[in-house]
Amino acid sequence: MIHTVDILSLDHEGHGVARIDGKVTFVDGALPGERAEIAVYRKHAKYNSANALAILKASAQRAEPRCKYFGHCGGCSMQHLDASAQVAVKQRVLEENLARIGKVRPEVILPALHGPSWGYRHRARLSARWVDKKGGALVGFREKRSSYITDMASCEVLTPEVSALIPPLRELIGRLSNAERIPQVEVAVGDAVAVLVFRLLEPWTDDDAAHVRTFAEAHRVQIWEQRKGPDTARPFWPDIAPELSYRLPEFGLVMPFRPTEFTQVNAAMNRALVSRALRLLDPQPGEGIADLFCGLGNFTLPIARHGADVLGIEGSRELVVRARDNATRNDLSNARFEVDNLFEMTPEKFVALGHFDKLLIDPPRSGAIELVKSVPESGTPRRIVYVSCDPATLARDTEVLVHVKGYRLQAAGVVNMFPHTAHVESIALFER
Repeated sequence: MIHTVDILSLDHEGHGVARIDGKVTFVDGALPGERAEIAVYRKHAKYNSANALAILKASAQRAEPRCKYFGHCGGCSMQHLDASAQVAVKQRVLEENLARIGKVRPEVILPALHGPSWGYRHRARLSARWVDKKGGALVGFREKRSSYITDMASCEVLTPEVSALIPPLRELIGRLSNAERIPQVEVAVGDAVAVLVFRLLEPWTDDDAAHVRTFAEAHRVQIWEQRKGPDTARPFWPDIAPELSYRLPEFGLVMPFRPTEFTQVNAAMNRALVSRALRLLDPQPGEGIADLFCGLGNFTLPIARHGADVLGIEGSRELVVRARDNATRNDLSNARFEVDNLFEMTPEKFVALGHFDKLLIDPPRSGAIELVKSVPESGTPRRIVYVSCDPATLARDTEVLVHVKGYRLQAAGVVNMFPHTAHVESIALFER
């Protein structure tokens, strides 16, 4: 059904919001203040979903998408919105979630952290598929609202070097005998090397291996193969290569990692995020600090560099091993690490961990509700820095910290870790 509507606002996924006969309609490709001709493609009980067919009156914040696959590829959703306006939208999403769910407003709104909008992705999982109708292999992100892979030859948010690999990757996979058994190529870019991890449902033949080695040498990348889970990933060619690592130069740290281990996709913004987190936390020599959901030590080691005694806790045994190795690599003896399931934290378990003056919490999207419920209601820790990748779960946990545990939400702000997407990364400071 075709309608002409006025776009009233933008939702948390980057869709324009309109009303048709009073019913909320989410419009893909439209911006607030615009008048658009739209087509409803799905009706739900309480809302409609629609595509913008034509923009009859454009917003002053509308931008020309740089990527020719935008609107078809599902990797980005906001290239049509000016980059600075994207950051403002994310800040509004954060503040609205804190007010509606957390029932609180920050005393200070931190200036948004943002950096380059293009070529920023150092991590990606590219889907691969042999498609007879396309005459070969496709490699890239999935199409919007589809399981199909976008027929793409470049990507504006991947690093330029990785973007340039898409056509030769397609050609390589098309030559392999197991082309139909390679569902994914994971990309990890470090300071000295780029690694491509091929997920193999069927091993390579000797001829296949020769093609892969030629590709690796021609494009100066390291190839890994993964037969089953992430722990089965192994170097294939060359088996000796530069170390995959990233640097935190402000703290004099080098952070090695495996290509299947979690690291932030945006190296520049990760450096800015760690810097801000450390300024807010303000670790001092002799303080006891816990870094919860510590991963490979991204925040733990900078805290230790400031002289505090820091305990990192992570549910993944493999990441804890990596974090310990990274502490040794960087000559830090005041950082220790333990494996524990923080989603099952209790007040008794929290007390048993020992005394902490301050906490840094960096959970996954599901948040840290059991952890914040376990924090004592008085005394220490007197300061908490919470790094979040989901504003709704941050707001839910904030309600507990503020209205139950007696903290003030002293400051909060967004970090534009994923430009041109609706993903909202943020950081918050709690004190009592």
